[in-house]
Amino acid sequence: MLREHLCALTERSELLAGIEQQAFIDIDSLLRPVYGHAKQGASYGHTKIAGKQVLRKGLSPLATTISTTHSAPVIAGMRLRAGKTGSGKGAGRMVAQAIATARAAGATGKILVRGDSAYGNRAVVRACRRGNAEFSLVMIKNRAIARAIASIPDTAWTPVRYPGAVQDPDTGAWISDAEVAEVTYTAFAATQDRITARLVVRRVKDARYPDALFPVWRYHPFFTNTDLPTAQADIVHRRHAIIETVFADLIDGPLAHLPSGHFGANSAWALCAAIAHNLLHTAGTLADRPHTRARGATLRRRLITVPARLARPARTPVLHLPSQWPWAPAWLRLWNQTIGHTIGHSPPAA
Repeated sequence: MLREHLCALTERSELLAGIEQQAFIDIDSLLRPVYGHAKQGASYGHTKIAGKQVLRKGLSPLATTISTTHSAPVIAGMRLRAGKTGSGKGAGRMVAQAIATARAAGATGKILVRGDSAYGNRAVVRACRRGNAEFSLVMIKNRAIARAIASIPDTAWTPVRYPGAVQDPDTGAWISDAEVAEVTYTAFAATQDRITARLVVRRVKDARYPDALFPVWRYHPFFTNTDLPTAQADIVHRRHAIIETVFADLIDGPLAHLPSGHFGANSAWALCAAIAHNLLHTAGTLADRPHTRARGATLRRRLITVPARLARPARTPVLHLPSQWPWAPAWLRLWNQTIGHTIGHSPPAA
């Protein structure tokens, strides 16, 4: 139902504008804390709070999102799991379903699947190749990865220009400690899913050693089969963090609390939260351009919780909006795009 609902929204609105050229699929999971002994499926799992790994009791939703260059991410799939479940469990099937959803929503061009180190595995890469999609996945640093990084010559590293970097007024150089390079790498060499692609490595100076005689670097490799330049591939990959805005909206809304003690009911609650998230962003898309990429809390404050008064003079319902309400044009546009065309009601008089 979530996938069919998303496809229906994209047919009737510009929810995913530009999806026919390029679509981005991001996958990640989070751990929602629960309390008490009546939460079915709750167990202790690892999560990161303020940069530190902690053990917390909860339930772990796994989500995939679809976004474009000009649109906010919407949820393509969500699955509720026990808190102790590994982040990458079931990721291959979720990615395959997300690719199918993106194709059904109109993604006739390129699709790029992005994920962190929990999803740089054979199942996800196999799903991307079967779905004719590109991938950009963080790889766990092992001995093979370390040898590949060590083989990069010192002359191959180039500074990367991130959006919003600060330029030195004297030298004209971009002030950034990050440098990127790439090397050809064969992943899963001892398996049937052997694949050779690009290993793009970003290195930054380790802040723990600011006074070292020689710079101490931290390396962040990711495996990709895109044809983007090295610096651009790194910038596009780092935009995978956009999925965190979806999690922030869900935590600030329906996933602030999982209400039931039954796992099946909480799973349905999570899916309804995903449907509501997509519907809310569709309302923002229909309202006006400034609300296209707005956060969920902003859309609820400006378009949903309307400071209006309902009156019934002569038994005729009249909706009185504030006379100097700044979001009245956006609300009226949303009204005309939905209620006015659906059931034929005229908007309230000025």
